[in-house]
Amino acid sequence: MTSDFGTAMREALRLTRAQNVIEATRVIQRALAGRPADAPEPARADEALRLPPPAGAEAPASPPKAAKADGESPGERLRPSGRPRRPLGTVLKLLRSVPLDFASVAVRSPVSRDPSPASDPAPARTPDGARYLARNHVSPAGARNYKLFVPSNAEGRVLPLVVMLHGCTQNPDDFAAGTGMNRLAERLGFLVAYPEQSTSANVTACWNWFQRGDQTREGGEPEIIAGITRAVMEEFAVDSGRVYAAGLSAGGAMAVVMGAAYPELFAAVGVHSGLPYAAAGDLQSALAAMRGVAKRKPKPPRPAEGRVRTIVFHGARDKTVDPSNAEAILADARRDLSGARDERRDGVAGGRAYVRTIVSDARGVAHAEAWVVEGLGHAWSGGSRDGSFADDRGPDASGEMLRFFLGRTDGE
Repeated sequence: MTSDFGTAMREALRLTRAQNVIEATRVIQRALAGRPADAPEPARADEALRLPPPAGAEAPASPPKAAKADGESPGERLRPSGRPRRPLGTVLKLLRSVPLDFASVAVRSPVSRDPSPASDPAPARTPDGARYLARNHVSPAGARNYKLFVPSNAEGRVLPLVVMLHGCTQNPDDFAAGTGMNRLAERLGFLVAYPEQSTSANVTACWNWFQRGDQTREGGEPEIIAGITRAVMEEFAVDSGRVYAAGLSAGGAMAVVMGAAYPELFAAVGVHSGLPYAAAGDLQSALAAMRGVAKRKPKPPRPAEGRVRTIVFHGARDKTVDPSNAEAILADARRDLSGARDERRDGVAGGRAYVRTIVSDARGVAHAEAWVVEGLGHAWSGGSRDGSFADDRGPDASGEMLRFFLGRTDGE
């Protein structure tokens, strides 16, 4: 498989040098999905393979129509398909900025809905007395919309806060529906914030976890997410010692970044189908990290001192983000932990077997957990069919993350 992937990457490079960026991108997507190089494209291939606009530009609402010959831009020629052939310099710039579309290469679970942005889910259900608020945060680092769930029993109480970071092609409503986090928030009593990635920052709404500028405390997306977190803490009575971040896929990778960049803000992070901190610094290394074939290189210094408690979920059959990334996240969480002890537990929940590894510190307090779920692909374990990339079988990832965050014992 690794040999086939390397061959595909060489072919993509050859096509790029020949200024055939569309076909190069198709070759990469086929390789990531495990399809032969000459396999036909899926029905929505043109939509999935659209390149992003230059940084800062708005993504088009629909695929652009072919330009007429007398309307071509300088330096562009039309291909037989009607798409313009761009100069090499422009091609390379676009490739460097192309987002990692986890969704377009995912092997979808039989119980997960098509996550296409064209099929927006219904707004998440809000229990009587609870509130599901729309907010906007503006800062020097950038602006993002976000949703905020406030449980019905919030009045007069100091509550925990969970910041949920969606995956590619998702939005707050979709992610809330698939994870069922609002239902848990109403029952257990905590706030939930859902920052929303802008398609002007990433055309497929992926958090840019793989860019060096978005792995630091200042000037990038982590600063925006931290700003949203602090805005909620200023508006509502939040227990500053019980603030957590969790995410799926690209959102899971960004949750890891938040724990590394802001350990004083987040007490723990939950990572579902994500990647370790600074696993990549550009598109090429990100693709390799997702496949689990990246060579481990010295990582840049962590932005801040301290390591937050970490819980990881990953499907053993995830073909989009290799399960080896869960092992790497656990290894990072274990590093520098004095007197660390590992405990392995095998079990079955929701009809699926799992292996649960618990890493405790010298006092016996669980510092990290990793759940690898048999038969699970690239989807939220124990989720709801109401959302995309959610599998309703297996251990309840949302419930287990809350148990880990809030210090509850097994079964509570």
